[in-house]
Amino acid sequence: MQDIKEAIKTKYGKIALTGNSDCCCMPGQCGTPIQAAATLGYSEKDLQAVPQESILGVGCGAPLNHASLEQGEVVVDLGSGAGIDVFMSANRVGKSGRVIGIDMTEEMLAKARKNAAGFDNVEFRRGDIEERIPLEDAAADVVISNCVINLTADKVAAFKEIRRILRDGGRMVISDLVTDRESENIDSEKWSSCIDGALTKENYISCISKAGFVDIKVLKERPYIEVDGRRISSVVVRAVK
Repeated sequence: MQDIKEAIKTKYGKIALTGNSDCCCMPGQCGTPIQAAATLGYSEKDLQAVPQESILGVGCGAPLNHASLEQGEVVVDLGSGAGIDVFMSANRVGKSGRVIGIDMTEEMLAKARKNAAGFDNVEFRRGDIEERIPLEDAAADVVISNCVINLTADKVAAFKEIRRILRDGGRMVISDLVTDRESENIDSEKWSSCIDGALTKENYISCISKAGFVDIKVLKERPYIEVDGRRISSVVVRAVK
């Protein structure tokens, strides 16, 4: 699966450098990154309150709409990209809180760190969420992620790492893609485009359960795109350690 990982780094590294996600998603979602983000559920107020260079339009939902962040919380965003959800989280947890973005793409990290000027409560770290998230145990109150877990080859391992860094009672709120029929073949381009790595909703939830999470709930689900006769849906899932 190393070739898949390299394809992901190449794809998102290019997006970081060009600012163009080349999105071709559900009808009405393509357009500028800001238009794509608004279609996914981000409010105009939230979009105006973050660095505009952090908005790349590469997510599949708006997990923060369901995260109920509170002042002073520690939030970790996995696959943080240019930082859109990190900066929105920082605005919500305030100066007493802290937000850490994790990404494995150097170009994205460079872009995010440049965007972070003026934010004293954020930082970005390089890490591979399947192997080991660069945080100590029980470091976070909340873990968020937006269209990232489907890119991993070992989803149970990724969810176990998320559970490890959460404090007892901490919560995970993620937007991701699921499918009605899993791919029988591995195509690096489709995998890096969040298609071939998608699981059925049932298998996705099973992976979360196998990692040890409880109180697993699908908070939102909507059609996203159809590819090769497979129906892909966007979901928001919440679970508790």
